[in-house]
Amino acid sequence: MPKSWSRYLTPGPAHRRLGLVCLGVGTSTGRLATQTARTLDCYALVLVSRGGGRLRFGGQDFTLSAPTLFWLLPGVEHGYAPEGGGWNEWWVTFDGDAARGYQTLGYIPKENPVAPLAEVAPLEAAFTMLARACRSEHPDTDVDAAVALHHVIATTRRCVMPSSIADMPVLAALLRDACLPITIKTHARNLNIPEAELRDATRRAAGCSPKEFVLRARLSRAKDLLATTDLPVAAVAMRVGYDDPAYFTRLFTRRTGTPPGRFRQLEKP
Repeated sequence: MPKSWSRYLTPGPAHRRLGLVCLGVGTSTGRLATQTARTLDCYALVLVSRGGGRLRFGGQDFTLSAPTLFWLLPGVEHGYAPEGGGWNEWWVTFDGDAARGYQTLGYIPKENPVAPLAEVAPLEAAFTMLARACRSEHPDTDVDAAVALHHVIATTRRCVMPSSIADMPVLAALLRDACLPITIKTHARNLNIPEAELRDATRRAAGCSPKEFVLRARLSRAKDLLATTDLPVAAVAMRVGYDDPAYFTRLFTRRTGTPPGRFRQLEKP
């Protein structure tokens, strides 16, 4: 007989405004029941730490072999079944605008739902922390569960085997040269890869385009310079790759909500 534990939560409207809510969490071991075709109204994450089986997701079939995880998306029909001696699993169901944000950033895949794990212990520890948060009858349980759930989702990124060993060096190169006044096309040429490959690698690793990744790096560097130096705004603009200080000021204001001079007044000691 399988051994299992589960806990379900019912977050209120105020909890949902936090952006991420945990709806249920559980763990099971042994010969588990087959989940036939069904469709969820929320997201789910299942960690398989021992054993194996199969998953059918959106009309595609996948083989599962521990350690691995798979995601279930709202509105996508799926079914799964442990095989042999069964499997050990952790699962969580969740929803909210933050979940859709994680999907946009690439933490939750839109297509292939299965991800083999390079290591499983950190993710098991994160699930244990989530389960501990959900055991409490305290009024803060839903907030504590949301915090722990963020940690679970973030930990999946660190535990998943990279889809391409080249992805991280690509990001490192973009960060190194982010403040140079060069185009994305030049970045790709410097990396000796096609521009399309650069876009794909950046999106896989960072969940955004190379242009967006470089822009965020430039603005973060600009904030550092504004907060820690007395450089004029025009000099800061030049340092982060913009030879037109007026354009830099408009861009900085649009993306941060605060003009560079005002940001300096608020942040500089």
